[in-house]
Amino acid sequence: MTSSTIRAWYLIHKWTSLVCTMFLLMLCITGLPLIFHDEIDRLAGDASAYGQPGVGSSGNAPGLLPLDEMMRRALAARPGEVPLFMAFDNDQPAMTITTGPRADSPGAEMTMQVFDRSTGRKIGQEDESGVMHFLLQLHTDMFLGLPGMLFLGAMGLLFTASLVSGVVLYAPFMRKLAFGTLRTSRSSRLKWLDYHNLIGIVAFAWMTVVGVTGVINTLENPINKLWQRNELAAMTREYAGKGALAPSRYGSLDKAMAEARRTLPGNNPQFIGFPGGSFSSKHHYAVFFQGDTPLTEHLLTPALIDAETGTFTAARTMPWYNKSLSLSRPLHFGDYGGLPLKILWAVLDLFTIVALASGIYLWLGKRRASASAHVREVESGGIVVPAA
Repeated sequence: MTSSTIRAWYLIHKWTSLVCTMFLLMLCITGLPLIFHDEIDRLAGDASAYGQPGVGSSGNAPGLLPLDEMMRRALAARPGEVPLFMAFDNDQPAMTITTGPRADSPGAEMTMQVFDRSTGRKIGQEDESGVMHFLLQLHTDMFLGLPGMLFLGAMGLLFTASLVSGVVLYAPFMRKLAFGTLRTSRSSRLKWLDYHNLIGIVAFAWMTVVGVTGVINTLENPINKLWQRNELAAMTREYAGKGALAPSRYGSLDKAMAEARRTLPGNNPQFIGFPGGSFSSKHHYAVFFQGDTPLTEHLLTPALIDAETGTFTAARTMPWYNKSLSLSRPLHFGDYGGLPLKILWAVLDLFTIVALASGIYLWLGKRRASASAHVREVESGGIVVPAA
């Protein structure tokens, strides 16, 4: 590799890293507790609150109250509101019912109530003022909505570019050194340069996966709108031109669920999207089913049921872009292999924090050095240190 090529890759690595590093540090720090959000939520909850532990709220086990009854109780607690979502837990009888002032209410106006379907008792209301919710919002969009998500997506792309350029520079840097060399007895800069390079190359694959999946996650809103415009419109073409169905005309949820189960047997319902929302048409209950394996449980298939008549309209697997989004979420947080994988994700997250912090340290120490001096440092394996 020529000196001019190394110089070009060095400049790419320098500027992509400098622009995104502080935001990546924020994402790594906030992402660390979010990796264990399920475990933290369970510790914060009370397992004895459920009448039949081990019975999922999406099943048909004896003793589970009808969906229509559960919705009646939720609306009674929020008079004047309309149903938006009904979400199920396949491991316990807890279920979440989301309501709002109107069918297209934004997230800020939604109320999420948690019920025990085995007893019908309300066991809580999702807290949007807690620490975990704050961390999730900061990690997702920095409280800026879609612009914040897209901005963080751009930072993720810069992070990916910095990783690729770092690997390209790693080859000439290590030309005369054994893999894993750590010259801890030399200068502080050389020691941290070795740590920075070793951590970067060892965790490269993981950092790339988390960076790319993070970028995909920031495209959630555009992806869902694309699905609505293409797939959902095609599934409900016969309803085009009809006015929105009023909530007073909604039919039985239990009848709709039974029809959906007949259409997609062997799957577990994850949630129901009500008419007028972002996951359904203006006339349908959209019952989203998930698979029964660690991989397929993240891949959803919607069955559209006419909300007034309870008759089946259409079912179609999600397109590739929705599948990419669905698989990116658990992969981003290591949420598909149990606690051991989450611990591994946390360790690699800590490695990434060290790599980012050491990169800042290395830049601050020689930020006034010329690009040519840094090229010589790369070519010499760190022996020639750039002058300040």
